[in-house]
Amino acid sequence: MNKLIDGYCRLLDALIALALAVMVVLVFGNVVLRYAFNTGITVSEEVSRWLFVWLVFLGAIVALKEGSHLGSDMLVSRLPVLGKKICMVLGHALMLYITWLIFEGSLAQAKINLEVEAPVTGASVAIFYSAGVVFAVSAGLLLLRSLGRVLSGRSSESELVMVRESEEAAELEALQAQLARENADLPSTIDTHRGGKP
Repeated sequence: MNKLIDGYCRLLDALIALALAVMVVLVFGNVVLRYAFNTGITVSEEVSRWLFVWLVFLGAIVALKEGSHLGSDMLVSRLPVLGKKICMVLGHALMLYITWLIFEGSLAQAKINLEVEAPVTGASVAIFYSAGVVFAVSAGLLLLRSLGRVLSGRSSESELVMVRESEEAAELEALQAQLARENADLPSTIDTHRGGKP
């Protein structure tokens, strides 16, 4: 299962990179054509906007899998294991509900706009709203998997804290823990050098 999820996220990473590359080419090319040749790429603005929306939703899926979304761990990190589990289950229940709302709304909009054509490209506007459907389905499956791991007791204590306030805070905590270990070892090292005499 992990290999399947990792492969899916690698595919999403590739699609994100492709979307970003196409956006850069369209926008930069359009700027150059307008200023240098007084012309432009007609579909540039519309396609770039659609690609940006898809890029954001696909990136959110990958970020959810990696636990990279913004959040605060000020309270949860200080709770005992049972408290962390309760917070994790409540958090996942709320996220699943919000994911359901996104799915329901995006699917309704995709159905409503299925026959509506975009002004420039003529493509169905449902493609635009489908990004929310893809996100909601993918995020829902990832959240259910994570919730299953918590409820079955397969999650480690470090996995029970879903977010970190910042990378710098995590690095600071790691350095403080290392310094505390080194300071704990320091008196025994001094005693060894003195030959065990006080």
